[in-house]
Amino acid sequence: MAPPRKSAAQIAEIANGIVDPVLARRAGITTALLGSWDEIAGASFADCTRPEKITWPRRSDLPDEGGHRPGLLVIACEGARALFLSHAQGELIARINGFFGYPAIGQIRIVQKPVSNASLRPRRPRKLEGEKARRLEAMMEGIESDNLRRAIERLGTGVMSARRK
Repeated sequence: MAPPRKSAAQIAEIANGIVDPVLARRAGITTALLGSWDEIAGASFADCTRPEKITWPRRSDLPDEGGHRPGLLVIACEGARALFLSHAQGELIARINGFFGYPAIGQIRIVQKPVSNASLRPRRPRKLEGEKARRLEAMMEGIESDNLRRAIERLGTGVMSARRK
């Protein structure tokens, strides 16, 4: 018998297990927060913001009861959108705390600087034309699920447009 293959989920868990402690130590942020940022920030701010770091209060600053004090989240924001973000701070803090499941963040500090989210997202390949489009359509023949059909079409378009003659 062949050894079982690692699935993408298992590899992602291993990678997160390696990266999370480094991010937590350096910036106080987890890959889960970074990966969910678009949903947390919402459509209004997902394209122009990025969480930079979380500064947690020092243990010596905590009261003797050993209670938890919320941290400060530094967010990079592009240009004039920072003004709009500052007005939406309360809602954003509530969303972030909802993500964590406890009052983790008490304040937000906005730093104006370029956020290159566009470079992190892969570009969509151009629509296939001619023979390649017909070949892809023939390969997808018989697929009944619309969601599966769209996913395979995106994959096929990416693969076939990257091939060279």
